[in-house]
Amino acid sequence: MTETNTLSLSDLDRRSRDIFRSIVESYLDTGEPVGSRNISRNPNISLSPASIRNVMSDLEHMGLLHSPHTSAGRLPTEMGLRFFVDALLEVGDLTQDERRQIDVQVKASQQANSAEQVLTEASQLLSGLSMGAGVVLTHKSDMRLKHIEFVRIEPLKALAILVGEDGSVENRVVELPPDLPSSALVEASNYLNSMIQGRTISEIRAELEKVRAADQAELDQLSQKVIDAGLAVWTGEDGVADPGTLIVRGRSNLLSDLDAAEDLERIKLLFDDLENKKDLIQLLGLAEKGEGVRIFIGSENNLFSLSGSSLVVSPYRDSNQRIVGALGVIGPTRLNYSRVIPMVDYTARLVSRILG
Repeated sequence: MTETNTLSLSDLDRRSRDIFRSIVESYLDTGEPVGSRNISRNPNISLSPASIRNVMSDLEHMGLLHSPHTSAGRLPTEMGLRFFVDALLEVGDLTQDERRQIDVQVKASQQANSAEQVLTEASQLLSGLSMGAGVVLTHKSDMRLKHIEFVRIEPLKALAILVGEDGSVENRVVELPPDLPSSALVEASNYLNSMIQGRTISEIRAELEKVRAADQAELDQLSQKVIDAGLAVWTGEDGVADPGTLIVRGRSNLLSDLDAAEDLERIKLLFDDLENKKDLIQLLGLAEKGEGVRIFIGSENNLFSLSGSSLVVSPYRDSNQRIVGALGVIGPTRLNYSRVIPMVDYTARLVSRILG
């Protein structure tokens, strides 16, 4: 069997490509196995059913096709779908009506003056247009801040309250040193607020490191400990990182095309992972590794228990072109890739412009 990473278009002759393309396109359209007799009715393929079966057998030997039952037709394997997407897929373009619909719906959410509302609308929109589940992830630590405050809630615990420039409010519990006076919390809050200026947590941390290196810190040790504890919580260095905000819309779309009990169990596992925000950091990391849209098919990765599902995802950026989140579509492996890919790409670019 040819390995996925060594198979190229030149390994298939013209008729093998045509037959393989016909099988995959039929599968993406119907989800059903494709037989040689059906392919022989394709006006672009002038071969007998017997000749087509020989080619299908060769494609199966290469690992591109498989037969779900002895007497059934063929289906593309995950490797076959990956090969089709990489080598044969003709990515379409959005129609003017589709672009207009995306523009109107996403831009209308700007009126709420909330980044989360814009992202929620983007997720809902992707779900409706793709008939899959729309997924948006944003890092909380990338929120541009307007105000920080530490409020004691127990002798050894305080609430770190962060207010973003977009009006969003986040809070986390911070462990305090023993015998910490309330004045240290006030001093820590005042010091951080004096240097926020629309920065993110990571940018504030970098600035603090510069100040320390120059021995310019104007804090006592206890106040410094409060700041260190708060930043550790918000950047995940306390071991309990909050990976970010996950917005999922259209879960029910994933239930509309199930053929067997194992499919339902797979979708249940996927729902559990989404609910628990499992693998969110990995999702953002995967999106950051390449420019533009990335496609993950089936069990190519362990993300979100995706075996049997596909993910089309693209990063979106802030005004400084930093990647601050990712959005995309989760659906069955027979997603309409040629339509979903430009849809995700256009929406990610639009969200980047709005949030930038």
